[in-house]
Amino acid sequence: MNYLSPKYGDLGPRFAVAPMMDWSDRHCRYFHRLMTKHALLYTEMVVADAVIHGDRDYLLGFDDTEHPIALQLGGSDPEKLSQAAKVGEAYGYDEINLNVGCPSDRVQSGTFGACLMREPELVARCVAAMKNVVDIPVTVKCRIGVDEQDTGPALDNLAQMVWEQGADAIWVHARKAWLQGLSPKENRDIPPLDYDRVYRLKAENESRFIGINGGVQDLNQVQDHLQTVDGCMLGRAAYHNPSLLRGVDGLVFGSKSAEISYDEIITGMSEYAERHVLSGGRLNQITRHIIGLFQGVPGARGWRQVLSTEAVKPGAGPEVISEAYARVQVSAVAAE
Repeated sequence: MNYLSPKYGDLGPRFAVAPMMDWSDRHCRYFHRLMTKHALLYTEMVVADAVIHGDRDYLLGFDDTEHPIALQLGGSDPEKLSQAAKVGEAYGYDEINLNVGCPSDRVQSGTFGACLMREPELVARCVAAMKNVVDIPVTVKCRIGVDEQDTGPALDNLAQMVWEQGADAIWVHARKAWLQGLSPKENRDIPPLDYDRVYRLKAENESRFIGINGGVQDLNQVQDHLQTVDGCMLGRAAYHNPSLLRGVDGLVFGSKSAEISYDEIITGMSEYAERHVLSGGRLNQITRHIIGLFQGVPGARGWRQVLSTEAVKPGAGPEVISEAYARVQVSAVAAE
């Protein structure tokens, strides 16, 4: 089933959890999906060459409950990206997204990611190549510009060129990326946010799906952005304070279902952890993603301490999650 058919924006406002290197792996996505049934989840960026030549089950495998899920690809070779996109579609992904926003040194050395903001014609060829071989949506995640670029023509040119080649949506991180002089971490905070630049792109392209990303901290801000653009994407805020995802389905998608309880989350993740450990995995591969669950709740420090010290031990199993949960003041959680 293609969860995004027949047209990317037909399902109304969209909320997404951003692709985050080293964070949004399959365990993280399973955890996030427990709390929101409707948010669009993204993989970490996977390089096209790795998809073509690497261990595909390891790189691309996911649990069926993770739908709707998008595969983010990195690369700048249209032929390789088309091959990787076909593989992603065959694996069951609901969307292929091209990374035109990551500023890491590794990405720059491979001539893709944010440095592609300087080569909109190449990005357009990459989009065209992928659109020619898959039936699922192909989207682009970009910055508003890089280095000394004028963000007016930089973003407009990229957007128009990829739309002409059939791109179904553009997700815009509303900051420049400074490829010279700033680290990847600094690029997530230091360049100033310019939401108005993304709003202008939407105002001038009303029929196009445009989502916004960057610096969004809570669901109130998400709702504010959705008054102007079609989608809003959270990254670090959703990762470090994942409990906020419990409210997404009601606030953004109008779901009448009750928010999942903390007891249900703990049960779900404990069962998932048991399956993972029995299959040869390590508990801390999962618990590192859930450590921020009780941010601001009495007992959160004890929760973090138990997970940090016990989950890394050889033979650690899901009982560690239960032990950590016992440190949380459940009555305070229930009244939260």
